[in-house]
Amino acid sequence: MRTYTYPALFEPGDDPAVTVVSFPDVPEAITEGTGEAEARANAADALGLALLAILRAGRTLPAASPAPAMPQIAPEPEVAAKLAVIEAFLAADITRTELAHRLGIDEKAARRILDPMHPTKLPTLSAALAAMGQRLVIGVEAA
Repeated sequence: MRTYTYPALFEPGDDPAVTVVSFPDVPEAITEGTGEAEARANAADALGLALLAILRAGRTLPAASPAPAMPQIAPEPEVAAKLAVIEAFLAADITRTELAHRLGIDEKAARRILDPMHPTKLPTLSAALAAMGQRLVIGVEAA
């Protein structure tokens, strides 16, 4: 099962109230927050945007380094599902037209589903994954 969880480095900022968060595996993702809760929320957003930008640039997503001692951050569920759809589409080696046919939608709608920067609802992303032989699994763990 593929997850989009990456180890994060939390460091104090220049202002003692600020925490800076970076990701060794995704150097494009760096953010900060006032306090740990805000830093974690901002980190999830920054990670999601960076991973989507990587795919939009036509690059492969980096593998997450094993770092059990570091806090693990994942993007928001809708972003993780979008990442999964795009990766499944690339692996399936099908056209947007074929995906549209499998979903019973027009090609323009399929193009929007595959656009990393276009927001797509979770049920639509789940249906797209199912059309490519994948299943969306959502988990819950302690924060």
